[in-house]
Amino acid sequence: MSEAGHEPSRGNARPLNLLEAITAAYLAQADGDTAAALRAAIQDAVADFLELERRTLCVARLVSRGYVRHRR
Repeated sequence: MSEAGHEPSRGNARPLNLLEAITAAYLAQADGDTAAALRAAIQDAVADFLELERRTLCVARLVSRGYVRHRR
């Protein structure tokens, strides 16, 4: 937020870092509704975490099968 308490216009917005850019994107998508933006960010983070966990388990199974296969 700017000193006057208003969000800067998109033309003037200069994200300082990746966190600021992500925050701005979620707020823009939620039309400035901070609660909705937070819910969307958490939902996306949980979905990404679950996908990462799924992929990790798949890799672990492949490694385990490959290890057992080559031990014979």
